[in-house]
Amino acid sequence: MFQLSVKRVFSAAHALMLGGAREELHGHDWRVTVVVAGDRLDDDGLLCDFHALEAAIDAVIAPFQNANLNEAEAFQRGNASAERVAQHIAQRLDSRLPAGVRLDRVSVTEAPGCEATFVVH
Repeated sequence: MFQLSVKRVFSAAHALMLGGAREELHGHDWRVTVVVAGDRLDDDGLLCDFHALEAAIDAVIAPFQNANLNEAEAFQRGNASAERVAQHIAQRLDSRLPAGVRLDRVSVTEAPGCEATFVVH
């Protein structure tokens, strides 16, 4: 099996509800790591083109750039937590991958040393 990992960054703010109280609105440089996998390489010896994978990720995260995630449609029913951001990216990205490439996981880091991962099964 082959795996590729691509990292992207976007800047956005959020304010979580914690224990019934909303924290202060604050921003992060959200670091996104996407890992895809596949069993075969194409005729060019690639699992997929890194640029195509970057473009797919960028299309999914573009609406979040310089936004308040609490106002995003994706998070109207709950916290815009790192866990839910990773899940949202995974769900939107899965259908954008080339044939023969499957999404393995999406990790989101909102602060150094604080990473949430959504694993696709």
